Amino acid sequence: MYIKVKVVPCAKKESLEKVSEDTFAIKVKEPAERNLANKRVVEIIAGEFAVRAGKVRIVSGYRSRSKILAVEID
Repeated sequence: MYIKVKVVPCAKKESLEKVSEDTFAIKVKEPAERNLANKRVVEIIAGEFAVRAGKVRIVSGYRSRSKILAVEID
């Protein structure tokens, strides 16, 4: 399953908002450096879909705020 994510790094509070069926808006506390924000986004999406973090990967937008993630659901 592919989902679209709009990320806001360095936020004061973490949040996850479901915009539509396959689109999410995520705010993370981590900065957008040394892959910290990307790792946190993967953890949050894995928690939302109740899968391991290894089952979620960034397909597109690795250095962008708009990302496409692939989630392997068993």
